[in-house]
Amino acid sequence: MTSSRRRGRFAPSPTGPLHFGSLVAALASYCDARANGGEWLLRIEDVDEPRSRAGADEAIVRALARYGFRWDGEIVRQSRRTRSYAHALESLVAKSLAYPCACTRREVGSVALASTGERIYPGTCRAGLDSVRQTRSERAWRVRVDDTAIAFVDRLQGAQSQTLARDVGDFVVRRADGLFAYQLAVVVDDGAQQITDVVRGADLLSSTPRQIHLQRLLELPMPAYLHIPVAVSATGEKLSKQTHALALPDDAVSALLAAWRFLDQPPPAHAPSGVTTFWAHAVANWAPGRLPPVRMLPAPARFVA
Repeated sequence: MTSSRRRGRFAPSPTGPLHFGSLVAALASYCDARANGGEWLLRIEDVDEPRSRAGADEAIVRALARYGFRWDGEIVRQSRRTRSYAHALESLVAKSLAYPCACTRREVGSVALASTGERIYPGTCRAGLDSVRQTRSERAWRVRVDDTAIAFVDRLQGAQSQTLARDVGDFVVRRADGLFAYQLAVVVDDGAQQITDVVRGADLLSSTPRQIHLQRLLELPMPAYLHIPVAVSATGEKLSKQTHALALPDDAVSALLAAWRFLDQPPPAHAPSGVTTFWAHAVANWAPGRLPPVRMLPAPARFVA
């Protein structure tokens, strides 16, 4: 089935409660889809099961509903889609586009750092496993890259280009512990759900070329990308569960207005009386051209631990 409608999505990881940074991403993706008469899907990205917290997915769904978000269709959970990821990996292997890697974490940790702060895989196992690595039972799977520049135009951050061979190296699509990597799962899911527009935090901007590379190898369409500013603390740390960002408050309207102001969107003439009133204003007045063209902005102090 194909669709010509705009289709966006919000894809939180269930590692803890939603926080202000999550709200900003959800709000932007929701308005971008709804303002264009499109659909908005909810996906729980729990592919990294050891990091998921029991009950966090249900808490996320309840918080979104309390804040007035309404999604289309059923909620997709990555933990139930491993067969689709396995099929995608099998197709890459069949075309010799992916290969097993038996490098240890220590070995990979000793290689050079890219400008993104990630390790550049030197291709140790690219031509096959040597005699030492053949004795290791744990093996990841990496996808081959080349020195072709992956270029795209982000709707907010502008022209982007990355040469994967130089900046990343062959990257992991299935980990040595058997779990599928985010890069593969998100590409397969966006393709299966026919996502046309990805709106998310700018911290994921540097991984987009890897996803475009996989889209091309798997013959999947490339959505349009819009990477909004990431909410950070006064010390410049991204708000996240790991940095103990505060859970969203019960006062939904106040938090929604704060996220709306964070994105420099047109203020309502009068204070909304409830979430329904807020969303009526937000969807009708969504203005992507007003978004701050930066990668990070300080979050309001009351949302920071």
